[in-house]
Amino acid sequence: QNMLEELLIHKPDDPIEFMINHLKQSNDDAPRICVLGPPASGKTTVAMWLCKHFNAIHVSQETLLFKEVLTQTEEAKAYKERNQKIPNALWANLIQERLSNVDCIKQGWILEGFPENQEQAWMLQSSGIFPRHVVMLYAPDTVLIERNGGKRIDPLTQEVFHTTFDWPSDPLVQQRLVKPEDLSEQEVSRKLLEYHRNFPEIFHIYRKVLKSINADQPSLDVLSQVLAFVQTRHRSAAPFTPRILFFGPPGSGKSLQAALLAQKYDVVNICCGQLLKEAVAENTKLGELVKPYIDNGCPVPDNLVLKLLTERLSALDCLTNGWVLSGFPRDLEQGEQLQKARINPN
Repeated sequence: QNMLEELLIHKPDDPIEFMINHLKQSNDDAPRICVLGPPASGKTTVAMWLCKHFNAIHVSQETLLFKEVLTQTEEAKAYKERNQKIPNALWANLIQERLSNVDCIKQGWILEGFPENQEQAWMLQSSGIFPRHVVMLYAPDTVLIERNGGKRIDPLTQEVFHTTFDWPSDPLVQQRLVKPEDLSEQEVSRKLLEYHRNFPEIFHIYRKVLKSINADQPSLDVLSQVLAFVQTRHRSAAPFTPRILFFGPPGSGKSLQAALLAQKYDVVNICCGQLLKEAVAENTKLGELVKPYIDNGCPVPDNLVLKLLTERLSALDCLTNGWVLSGFPRDLEQGEQLQKARINPN
């Protein structure tokens, strides 16, 4: 899917060569995650934790300006030194250049605090940068303003700590922590107003790959919810024929759930016991072989059950719409026989 997206974006003159190079270079399982949220919501903490967990590359406005040597780094720094706002196009160019480096392609990337507005999001999209997951942190403004006062940064590692919520145990780290320069209460209030003005547009652009997570809870809870989200795979829009097996002990509701699934997704509901009874009632050749076992209350041999199942699952409605099967297999041997018969659930 990622390769098809790249083909549509870049429209190469030689598509075959492009696809070969993509397969050589790319890691389609590598994370591509944006971590967004208002000031003091914990974006840096979440982003750096994800980088450690996935061994991915951390990209933020700070790393682009002070840790990377990119084509337009000096131009961006000049704006910063003059206390002028860095243009959106310049940010987009820096990010595109950084994310196209081999380490980001191979290991994946965590982009922190960008995009900040609709124009930046559109610029990323036009550059072919599409995150797979967007984490949107949120918390009440009063909490964020209170948090802001205790924020401290380790200049050596760029890790973020807090005097109340997350103080390091290492005395050496404690000594070198510094307070960020531009975090007066008025500055945070101004940034919060700007964030609330831009947030709805960003939410709308990324709504299909975005999850909002409450940052006003213990950090371990926040991180576990973030991890659970970024490990999900979004459903593909490609054609898909469901082949579903339902397991469970007697009385667990297999038949009911299978019937509800079949009704909701328009797949064929096949209950093994019911299939045997129908074969007997219709006097088919297999039904005649099955009848003595059912009449005597004996288990029907697996080879007869498999023949019935193979015949039913090969019918046109099952091949076209998919199926949900309950009541078989009941043990390991039956499961192996099902595999040998090439009846494979997905």
